[in-house]
Amino acid sequence: MFVGEYLLRSVASVLNLVLTVYMWIIIARAILSWVNPDPYNPAVRFLYRVTEPVLRPIRRKLPPTIGLDLSPLVVLLAIYFLQSFLVPVLYRLASEIG
Repeated sequence: MFVGEYLLRSVASVLNLVLTVYMWIIIARAILSWVNPDPYNPAVRFLYRVTEPVLRPIRRKLPPTIGLDLSPLVVLLAIYFLQSFLVPVLYRLASEIG
């Protein structure tokens, strides 16, 4: 059924786009942590508000390191895994439906 195929392809494409955008948001957050940004800047507040719910639980699980926050790296690896595994699986499922 072509509707199911197009639906799954669209879901895979949107998921890939959302993961890519979130990856860049995590990278921007990591770069901001190297400098001392203005905490009242709306862009900085947005980045912290969007990334903190994902980074905080990972920070709690990771052992303390020498002043390095490795949680963005863990999130980036998870995003890479989802992009290289889940998105192609969705495309493959879509092709098998059609």
